[in-house]
Amino acid sequence: MELQFEGDELKSVLNRLRRAQGQISGVIKMIEEGRDCEDVVTQLAAASRALDRAGFAIIATGLQQCLTDADRNERDGETTQQMKARLEKLFLSLA
Repeated sequence: MELQFEGDELKSVLNRLRRAQGQISGVIKMIEEGRDCEDVVTQLAAASRALDRAGFAIIATGLQQCLTDADRNERDGETTQQMKARLEKLFLSLA
């Protein structure tokens, strides 16, 4: 299944990923500078949340597309149950 994003969805996911990228760069710099542990952990937690939210947005879009493509998937040999199991595994990978 190829994931396709609409304009606003794509912009939102990319912004979240860029935010996480900046926060991770900040964590690396903080560690290199020997900054306070609490500050480093706070920044790391923010990066983790940004990645989680981007992941959930990607999965939500994938779920929506899979539901609309269910007929096509069945024609390609994948049953609804197989598709559900695959998507559940993806979703749980972020939990």
